[in-house]
Amino acid sequence: MTLIPALRIYAGPQARRHIETQGLSPRDVRVIPGAAGGPKGLILGPLDRFLFGQWLAGSDHRIDLIGASIGAWRMATACLNDPVTAFQRLEHDYIHQHYEPQEGRRLPPPEQVSREFGASLERFYGGRIHEVLNHPRWRLHVVTSRGRHVLRREGRVRTPLGYLGAFLSNVVSRKAMGAWLERVVFSVRDAQAPGGLASLPFGTRDYRTHQFALTETNFQDAVQASCSIPFMLRAVHDIAGALPGAYWDGGITDYHLHLDYRQSLGGGAGLVLYPHFQQAVVPGWLDKALKRRHRATPFLDHMLLLAPNPEWVRTLPNAKLPDRTDFTRYDMRDRDGWLERVKVWTEATAASVQLAEEFAAWLEKPDPARVHAL
Repeated sequence: MTLIPALRIYAGPQARRHIETQGLSPRDVRVIPGAAGGPKGLILGPLDRFLFGQWLAGSDHRIDLIGASIGAWRMATACLNDPVTAFQRLEHDYIHQHYEPQEGRRLPPPEQVSREFGASLERFYGGRIHEVLNHPRWRLHVVTSRGRHVLRREGRVRTPLGYLGAFLSNVVSRKAMGAWLERVVFSVRDAQAPGGLASLPFGTRDYRTHQFALTETNFQDAVQASCSIPFMLRAVHDIAGALPGAYWDGGITDYHLHLDYRQSLGGGAGLVLYPHFQQAVVPGWLDKALKRRHRATPFLDHMLLLAPNPEWVRTLPNAKLPDRTDFTRYDMRDRDGWLERVKVWTEATAASVQLAEEFAAWLEKPDPARVHAL
């Protein structure tokens, strides 16, 4: 039986020209984004282990890592000592998470999910935050979404009303949503950078943005906020060292980190390497249904994107990537349903080793003919 290729490689025009003339080396990579998308990000585990544990380990330059939601967890994990082991643990912990509903309820309340998820982050990073903040080469940027006006505090009435307003405003324009939610990025310190913070590797004229220092004090809250899906987890309020208010999942404002990378790469100094779970780089979570915003823009001209082949995805359990619907499909079905989900997700992540193997083989002789237009 012929093995279906697992990997698709996509590139913006500048990235494609770079590959045609120079190939691809670790030194070319200057930015790595990590998208929101919940369990879909599990499929990228073997690629993460290969990139951070092998291929990029052979270079000595700095790389900016940007993450929202599970992407923030992944990119922070890349900054730990022995990232291969750390990524294996992330995969295990994410797959095995389970939130038992209270008696008489079908779903666990947000308070419970936030409390148990926060405890899992504490176990994962406890005593090791200094490794993340002081990595000699990786500069981490954690993306969150901060509520404004009605959404400045979470509430039973104000949160649904605020998100309704954000949804309607976003239909008109992405910038209009900035009246309800703004992008807040927590970045590691860099003594050599102006202001003492690692410079953002993207422009911010597209959307209302603030930047604050990521520190030992606020690391846990920043990462949890970046993963706090509205209505499923509670917002994180008043993060130390930042503006007061409610902070939610970074994917609300920046679902797939469709950012203006031209600011740092416009001079042709390197590429954005993006391990992603699909071809489309959707700007915000509320843009999922707005197909007109799924197209590539000049923001992505320097991007090389690695994604699973849709035909290969259909060979996975349930003919799809792991996603959040699996929690209700399995975990909420019966007492042992979550064990079946663990089995299904473990099979999918094991199959995704093929993604890393195919990219490693392509790197030996980067063939532009295999690169599709982004």
